[in-house]
Amino acid sequence: MLVLTRKLGETIRIGDNITVKIVDLDGRHVKLGIEAPKNVSINREEIYERIQRENHAASIPKDQGLQNIANALRKAEKS
Repeated sequence: MLVLTRKLGETIRIGDNITVKIVDLDGRHVKLGIEAPKNVSINREEIYERIQRENHAASIPKDQGLQNIANALRKAEKS
C-alpha cells in the first residue's frame, strides 16, 4: 500500500484521469474530492461491500433459494 501525506488543497493523481483533492480537514475527518470518468465506480468501502453482498444474493437462482429453504425445513424436522 502506498501511503501519501497531503495538505489541505493538495491533490493526488491516479493514472491519467483520476484526481483526489483534500477539500476539508475537520479534526479526525478528511473530506476528499474525487474527479474521475463516469465509467469509474467510486464508493465508500462499506457501500461497496453491501453492493457485493446484494449482488451475490441476487445471483443465487430462485430455485436454489427455494431448495435451500426446503433443505433447512427438512433438517429442522429431523432435529
